[in-house]
Amino acid sequence: MTGTTAQVSGTGRVAITGGAVMVAATLTNGLAYLVPMLGARHLDPADLSTLATVQALVTIAGVAATGLQTAIAVHRARQPHAATTRVVLVTAAVTGAILIAATPLTVTALHLPVTVVALSAATTLAVVLAAGPLGELQGDQRFLRLAAGMGVLALGRYAGVVVGLVLGGGLVGSLTASVATAWLAVPILHLLARSRPATSASAVPRPATAGPVSGDVSASLSADGPVLGVRKVVTASGATLAMLVASYADLILARQLLPPAESGAYSVGTVLTKGALWAPQVVTVLALPRMARRDSNSRARALAVVAACGAALVAASTLAGGLAFRLAGGPDYAALGRYAPFFAATGALYAVAFVLINAQLATGARWPSAPLWAGAGALVVVAVFLAPHTFVGVMGSALAAAVATTLALTVLAHTATGRRQAPSRLNSTELT
Repeated sequence: MTGTTAQVSGTGRVAITGGAVMVAATLTNGLAYLVPMLGARHLDPADLSTLATVQALVTIAGVAATGLQTAIAVHRARQPHAATTRVVLVTAAVTGAILIAATPLTVTALHLPVTVVALSAATTLAVVLAAGPLGELQGDQRFLRLAAGMGVLALGRYAGVVVGLVLGGGLVGSLTASVATAWLAVPILHLLARSRPATSASAVPRPATAGPVSGDVSASLSADGPVLGVRKVVTASGATLAMLVASYADLILARQLLPPAESGAYSVGTVLTKGALWAPQVVTVLALPRMARRDSNSRARALAVVAACGAALVAASTLAGGLAFRLAGGPDYAALGRYAPFFAATGALYAVAFVLINAQLATGARWPSAPLWAGAGALVVVAVFLAPHTFVGVMGSALAAAVATTLALTVLAHTATGRRQAPSRLNSTELT
């Protein structure tokens, strides 16, 4: 009875923390969608285009922040209380240098005012610095505080520009307010990450395992040493960038290969793809620290939950595809409902791929995103040179690329697991 009670209690905690992280992620996405909606009502077309471009640039440059958070989370899961200040500052400095070097090109190629570029760079640097405490909270598995931190960062990134637009501050005024609130969020996040219960490396629980594991947990905790290297941040950032490229490549191809009307319809379909991709990502956030500690069951559980979520979304889009397209783009697109399961399946497959990529990052793989880059390249070749330049041709090419990429990542993950388990089986044979 006691074991059953503890199990139920643990399930309840997971549900609470998972729900909190989900709410924080929903807040972030909701505010991100609110900005262009308000911009359309308070800015002229030229300034609205500039605002949309700035938001895209901050998102792209924010890949460094996501990679930094992931790398710190993995490191802190293995090395409790490990210092991360140095790698955060180095990442911010490198990001700042790249942004400064890219300013002339950004100004001339995108026709953006220097002031706007400078303000977007300042916001980006605040987001990168905020990734440090968020990574610590994730790696320490303090998920309620992580959810609070995600909410603080969301408000920091978007509340300033939202208030500025509503109050009539214009483009520059709104972006200036965004810089102020983004930088205000940084010390708040550090305060959230600072206070924690007193624990030690020896108090880190051994993960429950259902089979051979690569060495002792204590060995894995000290494998990376006390210092997190920049190379791991670069690896994690590259994986994040690969996910963005792979998941947006078909949308860009549709814009290039299809007539405007079909391209617009395709963009509505990709809303379903993004929903199926990002809806279950809270599972990866919760599982990453345990995967870093070599919990042999965490990856399997995460894959099972994400796959089940994807299957449910595909089934729902099959039964109510017209409604899905109506919600995503309006009644004019409801007739495209028969295509909804294909878009949902593409997103669901990439959601599984995302779990596999994070599992590779958690175990220290050097090139975890290679299959994603290869899949994106193959998608371009197939869509441009082999498939018909039609709505169905681009959609089918995207789905095929998602299938091939996910299968390749599955095979690589299985091979890597076999290599890690082989020494354990050999040692057991020698001992007998």
